Amino acid sequence: MPDSRRDATDPAGPLVQARGLTKRFDSFCAVDGIDFEINAGEAFGFLGPNGAGKSSTMRMLGCVSPRTAGELSIFGLDPSLDGAAVRARLGVVPQDDTLDIGLTVRENLLVYGRFFDLGHREVGRRADELLAFTQLGERADDKVEPLSGGMKRRLTIARALINQPELVLLDEPTTGLDPQARHLVWERLYRLKQQGATLLLTTHYMDEAEQLCDRLVVMDKGRIVDHGSPRQLIEAHCTREVLELRFDDPDRHHTAVGELERLPFQVEPLPDRVLVYADDGDGAASAVAGLGVAPIASLVRRSTLEDVFLRLTGRSLVD
Repeated sequence: MPDSRRDATDPAGPLVQARGLTKRFDSFCAVDGIDFEINAGEAFGFLGPNGAGKSSTMRMLGCVSPRTAGELSIFGLDPSLDGAAVRARLGVVPQDDTLDIGLTVRENLLVYGRFFDLGHREVGRRADELLAFTQLGERADDKVEPLSGGMKRRLTIARALINQPELVLLDEPTTGLDPQARHLVWERLYRLKQQGATLLLTTHYMDEAEQLCDRLVVMDKGRIVDHGSPRQLIEAHCTREVLELRFDDPDRHHTAVGELERLPFQVEPLPDRVLVYADDGDGAASAVAGLGVAPIASLVRRSTLEDVFLRLTGRSLVD
């Protein structure tokens, strides 16, 4: 399990600190001078559309891609000078599972633990603890290949924790999982944070970010467009409620957008629906009806982090 103790090389301030962090690939700037800090014991998230710079940032934090410019400190160390020392204290959960399907569940942990020079008895003890933590103890002697996607994901998380990391990097930790498996992974990650680990994740799921992240940044085109807690971002960028409208064909959808723009509300047209931002959703629905606009379905709901994302970047995460 994670060990939250920190030694004398750790800074008194943030666990991670970036100033003007930049990553270029020839003439393309993937990460454009971003600033952020991550405190010990918190869950910090990076949100953004594809190509926003999230993965490039994560690779710099994981000490597998050197920065082009700016400053980066992890555990008070410079990854460009002390990469091995930093990596020894990281846990990494990649977007794609890279498990050895020829080994058993427990053997995957034992083999990985030896990369950190753990003794046979110690790595065995940690493996058993982690299998219990991720609810895989009954599958310890099973081969990996027939496991469900959710089980493989939990095993990948368990493997990332074998060295008792202080900082765990999670790249899209629940992509492709069914709702039940996602919620189980969320519960394990929440418990992990309670035990002292610091989590840094990218995600395409807004509800995941709201559930797990204490703070997050929204990235677009290599830059941070805003940051804060999920609730702070919702309150800063959205009305209290949102009215969702759906129409029966593309032509009616397009015509309705033009009509709705006559209302004193912000209207956000999406490919499959139209969002109307209002503090009083029912009042907005009445105003829509007053225009003679007749959607095939309407829904009033509370604003979410997804609404923040759409308003800041103007497009969905799957772009």
